[in-house]
Amino acid sequence: MRSADDTGRSLRHQACSEARGSLDEGDFLATLERLVAIPTESQHPEQRHELLRYMSDGVGPLLADMGFDLQSFDVDDPARIPCLLGTRIESETLPTVMIYGHGDVVRGLPDQWRDGLDPWRLERQGDKLYGRGTVDNKGQHLIALQALRAVLQVRGSLGFNVKFFLDMGEEVGSPGLRSVLSRHREACSADVFIAFDGPRLAVGAPEINLGARGVCNLDLVVRLREGTHHSGHWSGLLADPSILLAHALASILSKEGEILVPGWTPKQIPPAVRQACATLELEEQDHPKTEPWWGERGLSRAERIFAWTGVCVLAMQSGRPEAPIHAVQGEARARVSIRHTTDVPSSTFAPALRAHLVANGHGHVEVHEINDDDQFQPARTDPRHPWVRRIAASMAITAGRPIHVIPNNSAGNPSSLFEEELGVPTIWIPYSYPGCEQHGPNEHALVPLLAEGLELTAGIWWDFGDPEFLARHGEGADRNFHDGLTSKER
Repeated sequence: MRSADDTGRSLRHQACSEARGSLDEGDFLATLERLVAIPTESQHPEQRHELLRYMSDGVGPLLADMGFDLQSFDVDDPARIPCLLGTRIESETLPTVMIYGHGDVVRGLPDQWRDGLDPWRLERQGDKLYGRGTVDNKGQHLIALQALRAVLQVRGSLGFNVKFFLDMGEEVGSPGLRSVLSRHREACSADVFIAFDGPRLAVGAPEINLGARGVCNLDLVVRLREGTHHSGHWSGLLADPSILLAHALASILSKEGEILVPGWTPKQIPPAVRQACATLELEEQDHPKTEPWWGERGLSRAERIFAWTGVCVLAMQSGRPEAPIHAVQGEARARVSIRHTTDVPSSTFAPALRAHLVANGHGHVEVHEINDDDQFQPARTDPRHPWVRRIAASMAITAGRPIHVIPNNSAGNPSSLFEEELGVPTIWIPYSYPGCEQHGPNEHALVPLLAEGLELTAGIWWDFGDPEFLARHGEGADRNFHDGLTSKER
């Protein structure tokens, strides 16, 4: 006679197989084809009707078919990006999971794709699925929905509540999202936020990451005089703003790439974050090759991109580079971009740089803050958080191996908005890979990663409906996040 544990494992396996079967049998691909065909370019205001169509004709029916109640936000205000909230409540006593996805995409760039490819048409070539949004983000939030459907088919219920939040403006900084969350805090309330987005660090290693680095942009400007002056008569007499600016920039980073501005870097890396970084095995990508001598000394590659501050110059200008003239310029400017963790507040960077420049003899350089209310801020969920342990444990059971737990994404995402407005831990699960060409021509998904993602996600949803699993892995938050699997789970 089979035990209850054996039956539970058998049904869990069935749900994972059902999820993968939606890909093998073509249902997943047929649905993705319909979603990709809607050109949801949020950068073009005239495409707003396509954003609304994605909500009403794309994802909306998928949610309604699973018993979700649908609510749209700000669709009547042309100045705002629309959002869709699907809610399925099975019991007020059950935990509530918010699933986040974004239906907008970057520009299609149809003239830059390979011959025979169209950004708005799903095209399979071997293990690659081409089309805009296949990985960023239509294909990935479709994984979450198909996995929910598989669990419902096998169990008859989820065993937890779900709120699916569809953002139609992530690619332009999610304008108005904070206001939506603030005004609809009760409707959006949840116990945990889970998003499926981004590439993995390594193709063969499932991972979760726990937030994002923020972005702070500053303009450095040297204004010496009005107009330009003939270089034959004035060079050697008039100070060159480009040279002064170059010296100022050189005072920010050493020639080996170490940050020299006091206050721009964390005082220390939190122990749990350092521990998480130590478990990561990063693949060196084919392009571009990294310079081993560049960056902060004494830090691992993982610590540099997940736990430290990163600085680069986005642009520099003096005169007209496309049509230079023989003249001493009167002004030069550069935009500096700073990626930072939650350990260094955004408000720190401009004052610290001004003080640093004055102290190093560059007081003639002006520092201007680029105020962008919709710029993503840093966020980080503690790697020891119970929900992190639960997801890592579930994925490890399905994959049969430990999961990479990354302290935060190296790039930006709207985690901070959900953490600050809803008070939820934010957890991101990527099912793409670094070579997927997201944001460029020839964007594509890897079929094996989609298949694995369907299985892993169905396992997560199944385990979330198991009160014993939640209790077992919600305890011992001070233990290593790979500990705690029972022998049966292993």
